[in-house]
Amino acid sequence: MFLQGSWYLQKVSDNTYMLMKIRSIIYRGRTKYQYVEIVDFEDYGVGLVLDGFVQSTEADEYIYHESLVHPAMTLHRGPEDVLVIGGGEGATIREVLKHNTVKRCVMVDIDGELVELAKKYLGVMHKGSFYDPRVQLVIKDGLEYVRESKDKSFDVVILDLTDPYEPSGLARELYSEKFYRDIKRVLREDGVVISQVGNAFYYPREFDQAVSDMKRVFRYVITYEVWIPSFGYSVNYVLATDIIDPLKINSSEINDVLRHRGVTTRFFNGEIYESFINRKVIKKI
Repeated sequence: MFLQGSWYLQKVSDNTYMLMKIRSIIYRGRTKYQYVEIVDFEDYGVGLVLDGFVQSTEADEYIYHESLVHPAMTLHRGPEDVLVIGGGEGATIREVLKHNTVKRCVMVDIDGELVELAKKYLGVMHKGSFYDPRVQLVIKDGLEYVRESKDKSFDVVILDLTDPYEPSGLARELYSEKFYRDIKRVLREDGVVISQVGNAFYYPREFDQAVSDMKRVFRYVITYEVWIPSFGYSVNYVLATDIIDPLKINSSEINDVLRHRGVTTRFFNGEIYESFINRKVIKKI
């Protein structure tokens, strides 16, 4: 929400907002599915805002995207086929493609207009990843895509969705036991799934529901969080698999995988992974 002068009022929760100074408005408009704002923030650089919630900014998106992608990718012994649902700005597939094991990365997003805006205005985030020959871009409802996919098609599934409490409700069904069971069907036996689940402090009910649904489907489920400055809160993630207990993987193993696959990161490494899995998730009492 723009205020008089060069300020943006960023929603953090129903009762908390953050005031952010801006340099300029790059784009404002509505797609078929959501209201899109692309803004140049003083502190954060170019940012994508959907329905009043900041999704990514130039200054700190790498923290969010590396934390989403690399724990799941490194847990798998050799991910070749990866499915990304959501991730319209292209930064998630950018991180996936860093792993030299990847042969196919399917990105499914319901909002084709948003993807085209990202291609045009958010090059600082996608860095050309949309045009990598390993990428297959599908404009479709992720729910339908998974439902129609063949069994055991993917090694890793990454759910980079809008929040479960986001006003449009676009992704709400993608945070459900039914959908997680469909995800399990399209994963191979040693597959890994990761989802961002918004913020557990301000939205504990939605967080608890997503985690409990995931636990009904997969053997090993862990949660972790990381602070994202431009969001004004920590983002929570839920990671699940049936084969490898994420709690038994140490920092050296993670670093060895990253090095072997030629993955370079700005934030994530084995030590960060260990801090994730050993840190208690903070929720409002």
